[in-house]
Amino acid sequence: MSNTMPMRVDGNLFDAAKAQGAIASRSAAQQLSHWARIGRELEAAPNTSLHDIEHVLAGEKSYDDLGERDQAIIRASWDEQVTERLAGLDLAAEFTQEGRSWTEADEQGHTVVRGGDGHDDNRPWSAGAVAANKSA
Repeated sequence: MSNTMPMRVDGNLFDAAKAQGAIASRSAAQQLSHWARIGRELEAAPNTSLHDIEHVLAGEKSYDDLGERDQAIIRASWDEQVTERLAGLDLAAEFTQEGRSWTEADEQGHTVVRGGDGHDDNRPWSAGAVAANKSA
């Protein structure tokens, strides 16, 4: 478990973190932490080009054009972004609210259709089950 410590931050830096964090679905504190991790990596690799990394993250330059160290920084950023976005997803609730159905596997590996009409269809979906459903 990580250990956090309170600290004072310049108001302009905090405002910038708040604005940038909103774009990336991060709080100001999370954005500052993200910037600190990137800064630590950049200082450890003096030949790293922050400009090139920013262009790759913005989709303006190819990841393959970067060196190994820069690629590692990009991957760390992508991993963090994916983790944060996945943590904020609740597609079952979203689809239920919209009245949409979705398909997933149950504990036995059978395909199950959920939601849509207000109840789950827990029948296993196989070629035989589909044929039986069509004839019913």
